[in-house]
Amino acid sequence: MKAVIVTGASKGLGFEIKELLKKEYKVIGISRSSGDYTGDISDEAFVHIAINDIMRQYEVIGLVNCASEGFFAEPKDINAEGIDRCLNGLKGMMLVTGSLLKKKEEDLRIVNILSTAALKGKKMEAAYCTAKFGQRGYTESLKEAYKGTSVKVNGVYVGGMDTGFWDTHREYISVDKQKTFMNPQKVAKMIVDAYFVEGSGEDLHITR
Repeated sequence: MKAVIVTGASKGLGFEIKELLKKEYKVIGISRSSGDYTGDISDEAFVHIAINDIMRQYEVIGLVNCASEGFFAEPKDINAEGIDRCLNGLKGMMLVTGSLLKKKEEDLRIVNILSTAALKGKKMEAAYCTAKFGQRGYTESLKEAYKGTSVKVNGVYVGGMDTGFWDTHREYISVDKQKTFMNPQKVAKMIVDAYFVEGSGEDLHITR
């Protein structure tokens, strides 16, 4: 059975993408809190074990890298814990993707969920933007590495969504402001339709 791996699949946009893809594919969720494989994608040993196990069982045709953490503060108030929290998403994206590519380098769709924070710096998002700019650089490098092959790579630049991501960041985004953000189900449908229905080769920019 054809399968798609989704990281960060237990909640938010990753969960919504997983639910839509389930209609056509076996979806394998990797998440820190729950999923088919539960663990930290910034842990290289865990990633290798999970990917090796998945590849023994399924014909993987897609990977959606959606796992992400945030830290929001003025540049002078950034600390090591916050930096690590943001960079774990970049590290995990690189480890999961690299581990999969060691097993398969053909007929593969890689979709990296980035953010508008990968396009422009913001006063309170220096650490977050740094990680997202890194993910953007990694995505563009993957495109170059697999240009002209059947490995298709795209980045999705998404604006603010109304998800639980903000529950632990109320000092930055209030409940009222969150309610003005985009519906993650609608965003997920745009992503799934573009890459797993229509087979688009273009990056997506989804903003309010």
